Amino acid sequence: MKIWIATGGTGGHVFPAMAVATELASRGHKITISCDGRTDKMVRESKPDGASVVHIWASGVGAKSKIKQMYALFKIGVSACGLILRFLFSRPNRVVAFGGYASVPAVFAAHVWHIPTFLHEQNAAIGRANKFSMRWVKTLMTSFPTVDGMPKNTNTKIVYTGLPVRADFLNIAGSKIPNKSHLLVTGGSLGAQILDDVVPLAIAGMKNKKIFVTHQTRPENVEKLQRFYAEHKIHANVLSFIRDMASAIQDADLVIGRSGASTVIELETVGRAAILVPLNINPDQAANAASFAKLGGGFAIEQSKFTEKWLSSTLTELFDNPSRLEKMAEKSRVENRAAQKIADTVTK
Repeated sequence: MKIWIATGGTGGHVFPAMAVATELASRGHKITISCDGRTDKMVRESKPDGASVVHIWASGVGAKSKIKQMYALFKIGVSACGLILRFLFSRPNRVVAFGGYASVPAVFAAHVWHIPTFLHEQNAAIGRANKFSMRWVKTLMTSFPTVDGMPKNTNTKIVYTGLPVRADFLNIAGSKIPNKSHLLVTGGSLGAQILDDVVPLAIAGMKNKKIFVTHQTRPENVEKLQRFYAEHKIHANVLSFIRDMASAIQDADLVIGRSGASTVIELETVGRAAILVPLNINPDQAANAASFAKLGGGFAIEQSKFTEKWLSSTLTELFDNPSRLEKMAEKSRVENRAAQKIADTVTK
């Protein structure tokens, strides 16, 4: 079977797409992957052997400038026309899109030629591009059991598959917490200023500071945080980049971080308690955090309520009761067979 996979925009769209591409290729299907220039290198480095890569012309439509919005729509339209022509000759049997603006051209081209199309939504609240594309797709596959903001009266079939993660997370799925009072703080690849402002002060205010902290932050904040932790006799490893995030999560008893879809699903795959602080301008992150908290695996707290006093009290209660952290970790655990489920859904 010839399967076209559409991805791009960010790593959050690319890594799940590559996991599914690898699964489908292992089953003997011929894979072609379309992506934008921003993720072209990422795709080529992680694609399965034998898969073809097609570059499309696309960019996000979220700019405030009307001129930039129109230009972005123009690029998406040109790419859609190019794929319509390409599909005329290559005619894939299936199109699988992983959301974002870079998936829209392939979804529309597949609609023109009546090619069965499958769309994946990574967040617990549907994104604008996916909401727009749903009118043309056969099946929407979701990372979370429920998704906010779904169009009313849609004829699209909804299938809960989960979100594919990299193999290094699957290899440690269900591992027990180390019970070493180890806290991991991560705000994503660019860090999160609110975590840098609140977490060190909260730990410094605890009576029992026997916590080891791994704190990932922005490069310009590393030295300042190192100095603060040292002055308050807090054992900490401050760094600007965590190369092996799976091991960092495995070594932690508790995680404090943002709530992007990949972060939340990785926590659920491994099984770790967490305090999630959604980016306050991102409804997707708020929905992701709420879904995680509903499992009983941790807290979803608004940025405005994430204070030094609240966090100090919460950390004291949790680290003084390791059995509670163990129970939260167990509740957070969700088996991840997303790549196989998506491949099954697409090919059956």
